[in-house]
Amino acid sequence: MRSISSGRHHATFEFGDLRVISLRDGYIDMPPTRLRTEDGCVLGELPPSVPLVGDNLRLSVNAFFVTDGTRSVLIDTGASDNWHDPTMGLIYDALDEAGIDRARITDVAITHNHEDHVSGLIAPGGSQAFPGLERVWIGAGDTSVFTGRLAPILDRVVPVSELVSINEWATAIPTPGHTPGHTVYEIRSGAGHLIVWGDTVHVPTLQFERPGVSWEFDGDQSQARTARAALLERLTRPHHFVAGAHLDSPGIARVSASGAGYALEYLAPPIG
Repeated sequence: MRSISSGRHHATFEFGDLRVISLRDGYIDMPPTRLRTEDGCVLGELPPSVPLVGDNLRLSVNAFFVTDGTRSVLIDTGASDNWHDPTMGLIYDALDEAGIDRARITDVAITHNHEDHVSGLIAPGGSQAFPGLERVWIGAGDTSVFTGRLAPILDRVVPVSELVSINEWATAIPTPGHTPGHTVYEIRSGAGHLIVWGDTVHVPTLQFERPGVSWEFDGDQSQARTARAALLERLTRPHHFVAGAHLDSPGIARVSASGAGYALEYLAPPIG
């Protein structure tokens, strides 16, 4: 996989015969007290390698568009105006910047039901963001989110309860823990395997080196920790890559084993 272009809100990668476009929705600031030890307690002092902005952790929020030139899948949709924060909701600018026509997106795959991942299905003002939408793939345990503002999308929801193919190069893989329906998406090409995840890792400067550290909003912290361990081990295989919703934008990297944990090597410099 190699980076071939970038802008203020997007970066494009060549991945065999596919194109993977990272789309920056923005960032959110969270207190370090969201981090948890393996016994569920608030994590103590952070190591110097974990940067703070003011007193907060700054989490990038990314979505990913994958296309073979004919078919495409948008993985996650950002927060739209549901977060009420001017640092979020930039995915529509990112799509425009990357030259992606929202009206031609037929398949959206959601990693889980939290608002910074699913809310972008509805644009600011209440219109449907993707007028050509035919299918929304989401873990069966998370489909209850399609009420209220998201109710108009319900008739296109495809619940994922087991490993299922979206097309010949994209597969949905249930990884419950963060939420009951948390799902990752494996993208395959002649160049290898790309795992696109949502909230498997929130703080990349800490949770690769110390994968036992969890997050306050992991619904089942033990299950989320187990899912993270399995995915990290899988990513150490040759020709495997990760695209992460909360990895530093553009959020595409390699993973290698390092001591008792793992090391992350980004494939492109940061954007935003």
